[in-house]
Parts: sequence; C-alpha cells; structure tokens
Amino acid sequence: MKYLFLAIVCISITACKSQKLLNMELKKELDQILFDDQIYREFSDNETSEKRKDEIAQSLHLSRDSLQRNIWTFINKTDTENLKKVESIIAKYGYPGKSLVGEPTNTAVFYAIQHSNKIEQYYSLIEKAGKTGELPFKYTAMQLDRKLTNEGKPQIYGTQVGFRMIRNPKTGIQENFIYVLPIEDAKNVNRRRKKAGFDTTVEENTKRFGIEYKAYTYEELSQIK
Repeated sequence: MKYLFLAIVCISITACKSQKLLNMELKKELDQILFDDQIYREFSDNETSEKRKDEIAQSLHLSRDSLQRNIWTFINKTDTENLKKVESIIAKYGYPGKSLVGEPTNTAVFYAIQHSNKIEQYYSLIEKAGKTGELPFKYTAMQLDRKLTNEGKPQIYGTQVGFRMIRNPKTGIQENFIYVLPIEDAKNVNRRRKKAGFDTTVEENTKRFGIEYKAYTYEELSQIK
C-alpha cells in the first residue's frame, strides 16, 4: 500500500511539473487562434448539423443568414489576422509544439499556415515538428499535399480537393464540380494514409465533401470544361 501511495504521488508530481512546463500564456493565445480558424469552417462543413450551425451563429452573435451569406469573408479576414499572429509567435518561439503548449493547441500554427499563401516558406518548420513528435505527422502530410498541389504536382496522401464551375451538358446549367486532386500512386494511397496517422481512407474522407472518390490525372481534369 505504501509503494502504491508513493507511485501515485510521483505520478501527480510528474503531471504537475509537466503542466508547469507549458507556456500557459502562449497556450491561451494559440487556443483562441485555433478556435477562430475552425469555427467558421465548422459552420461551412457539409457534415455539420443544422442545430450545430444555429449554435455557432448564436455563439458568434451573428444571424444564421448573415453568417451563411458572408462565410468566406469571415474566413478570409480571420486567416489574414491569424497568419500575422503566428508569424510573430514563430519568430519568438519557433514551432510551438506539444512540449510547449500541449495538445491540441499544437495544431494552431499548422492551421494558420495551411490556410495561408506561405506554405512554401514554412513547410520545413511543419515537417520538422511532425518528424520530432511536436505535431502529429498527419498534419505534416496534409501540408505536403497542399504544397505539392499548389505546385501543380500529384499529392501523396489524397487530402486535397479542388472545385470549379462546369456546364452540365444535359441541362446547360453551370454546376459546382468538386474533385480530389491527382494522387501519386493512387492505388496505395490508403496504405500511406494509415502509416501517416489518418483514421479514414481517401474514399471515406472524400464523402465529407458530398462526393464519391474518383482518381483523376491533371491531364484528365484539364479536359473537363
């Protein structure tokens, strides 16, 4: 019993020390950045229930209609503001990972960069954080995919989708065409996804966008008008 008590005390002390090692002021700032980044995207997600969308609008003190009509204005404004904040944080701390701010706060800087035009500039930082365990590697995989598709190259993990307006040949009406951007060695993508830490297949992930997965090459996509 004595040894059990000592073990519990040691565990508690270790946990307390670990908590004290976190930069709580920085964690608070990053938690707000993460919230701001995700809340508008949660509203626009196809899987978000109507009830949850009402809750989000209420929490933001906005009408549901106003949020719906201006969602990308809110997203773009927030992304710009968040990028400025995280660039200042990076300049001071480097990548604020798990050991500095805990989880899931350690994803805040990733999201701010992922939703910016500076992925190429900061990818090596995200890559290092993923390889050292400061950030789950699946986030590094997501950023690599976006970096590659931004360069017009096939992605590796199948995380990135594109969309364009095309004319339906039967109705003549312009419709939104959503597709998964080309994947290198597509037949083995789910094996790579699992190794990287994703808990869904590319087919399951694609359904989040309301479409069925289909493999395309850039040449095939260029022929779809």
